[in-house]
Amino acid sequence: MDTITAINFVMCVVILILCVMAYGKKKVAMPLLVGIAFGLFAVSHLATLLGFGEAWGSFLIVVRTIAYLLVIYALFRLALASYTKT
Repeated sequence: MDTITAINFVMCVVILILCVMAYGKKKVAMPLLVGIAFGLFAVSHLATLLGFGEAWGSFLIVVRTIAYLLVIYALFRLALASYTKT
């Protein structure tokens, strides 16, 4: 087992859980968007850990790209929002 990928998977799951909790408490979209992104990263890492990394290479690139775009979008919204809303 690849230790780095396993640690990345666990951290992504923890971040996903924290983001869902933050969304549940604050009802602000930004943590939910970041949580979904890290959920996608977790799926990507899990696929790699299960040995599908090479076979699903192109698919995982798309998944990770979508995840990065979600984080960029969430941070862009945060940067443009008033500080009282977040």
